[in-house]
Amino acid sequence: MSTSTTARTGRSRLRGKEPAGPRATFRQLLPFIFEHRRTLIVVAVLSILGAIATLVQPLLVGQLITRVQNNEALGMLVWALVAFVVVAALISGFQHFLLQRTGTAVVYSSRRKLIARILHLPISEFDARRTGDLVSRVGTDTTLLYAVLTQGLADAIGNALIFLGALIAMAIIDPVLLAIIVIVIGASVVGVVLLSGRIRVASTEQQVKVGELASGVERAIGSIRTVRAAGATEREVQSVTERATEAYTVGVRIAKVSALVLPVASIALQVSLLVVLGVGGFRVASGAIPIASLVTFIMFLFMLIAPLGSTFGAITSVNQALGALGRIQEVLDLPVESDSDAAVAASLPGTSIRPDAAAPAAIEFVDVHFSYPENVVAARAAAEAEAVRVLENAHVDPATSSVTVVQDGESAPLHGDLAQPGVLQGVSFRVPRGSRVALVGPSGAGKSTTLSLIERFYDPTAGAILVDGVDIRALERDELRARFGYVEQDAPTLAGTIADNLRLASPEASDADCERVLRAVNLGEVLERSPLGVDAEVGEGGVMLSGGERQRLAIARALLAAAPILLLDESTSSLDGLNEQRMRDAIDAVAEGRTLIVIAHRLSTVVDSDHIVVLDHGRVVGQGTHSELVESTPLYRDLARHQLLV
Repeated sequence: MSTSTTARTGRSRLRGKEPAGPRATFRQLLPFIFEHRRTLIVVAVLSILGAIATLVQPLLVGQLITRVQNNEALGMLVWALVAFVVVAALISGFQHFLLQRTGTAVVYSSRRKLIARILHLPISEFDARRTGDLVSRVGTDTTLLYAVLTQGLADAIGNALIFLGALIAMAIIDPVLLAIIVIVIGASVVGVVLLSGRIRVASTEQQVKVGELASGVERAIGSIRTVRAAGATEREVQSVTERATEAYTVGVRIAKVSALVLPVASIALQVSLLVVLGVGGFRVASGAIPIASLVTFIMFLFMLIAPLGSTFGAITSVNQALGALGRIQEVLDLPVESDSDAAVAASLPGTSIRPDAAAPAAIEFVDVHFSYPENVVAARAAAEAEAVRVLENAHVDPATSSVTVVQDGESAPLHGDLAQPGVLQGVSFRVPRGSRVALVGPSGAGKSTTLSLIERFYDPTAGAILVDGVDIRALERDELRARFGYVEQDAPTLAGTIADNLRLASPEASDADCERVLRAVNLGEVLERSPLGVDAEVGEGGVMLSGGERQRLAIARALLAAAPILLLDESTSSLDGLNEQRMRDAIDAVAEGRTLIVIAHRLSTVVDSDHIVVLDHGRVVGQGTHSELVESTPLYRDLARHQLLV
């Protein structure tokens, strides 16, 4: 696929009209709420008591008016009315506190579930999704669930009781007036129901746009040095602003619809009040009802309309929350990495040990085929298009023709093999225990993909990968990965201290152990820069370290874990000649008693390997030692000649 074609395809994906995302139902919201059912039962009881205290007040007012008209003593009625007003207020305040606390707990619970799910997703999901969008779901989307309880559920329970009680009381006082009121209120309810559907759709779309905005901001900030150096700040500002504008446009659409909902309640109240005053005044004048009953009826009318208006607002809040919940539920419904293990293991033969392997290799590839999932290919194509559009985020290595794109604050290589139908096609090779095996070949040959399969970030489409003679799919992923020390091509440095980075895989390691591995990879001078030693901060993304130092820190982390097998993907690519030699010496020292698989474009770092596997377009085109491959494999000979090794 040509760059221009890929760019056009990617742009169409980026700028095309994307679906607004899934919409949740109220039933999917219930599990989050029922986690706090005990508190909600207390709230329900308080709502009943509060509704009773509120509904009694108009009746007491009616009794007071009657006694005044009849020149009777008021007695304890005034104090009873004051008591019910105070009790209703106290109940409302305590109920509000409980719902605020429960709403916060619901947000916390949803975030905890979402974080746990996200961090256990298969690697393919991270390759296909934007980091900022996932962050937005944890932060912005979960916050909207708060409104369900604080603005939705509280009004729905308490106001429903008040509404029902007022309706019954009004029916007893004057059925004729009530019939007229029901017609007015019924029309307003129909209008709100029709509008609420539009709010839910628009709210879901808005959360998608906010997620895209978060992705754009995180991407720009993560590559800010590259952006500034390329003089592309204004282009990045424009790109992110476009996403902010899209979110704003949808927000305005929601505001317009919401603005129609609230006036409906206001109009219903005003029309109902005018009808009651007109028709009710006529009925009082005709003697059909007394003045006290009309006053009581009007008070119940306000109690009927006020909950209705709050309920209309609650419908808006709940619909916005359901739009956000759809995005949350989409992630919660994704299978985690371990979900497929049992099914995969069950599909394997009864024994995973190769019958002809008297001394099984540490790692063996047996006719392995692999292709990336379509969603990953599409995401990488979109990333490539974005790199073409904003060239400051793309770096082309002239020696290897490899392209690297900074996306969501992380450097991501654009593998040319993603455009091929099969990244690996019938790959077979053995890595004996205690040996050093190198994987070489042009960019896009499938070298990094090979290590990803060993780590089970993906599973082969066909064939098998054996570790000590056992199919890796028969092993638990954690058990499998504990055998490897893996250093990525662009190994990230975590914000925090040097010790935080080193102890990522070895949390019990001492400071002395950390210092030992740092000096082993020639990072002793880093310890001497600060009196804090291993507790010195490295900055966001390791900004306080050079590129070579970040890479050596990643190798030190792998060495500290003391895994029997080391997987090094371009471990010396960011080092100068002197540090590269020191790194080779360090690897030689720690390689004793370990198995190494090394990927390298610089053949000078792997010429002394026990075995070299040459990959090209996902196929093994040669295997052997350096001298054997120079004689037998044209591709390797060309690579060696280009690097002045022959």
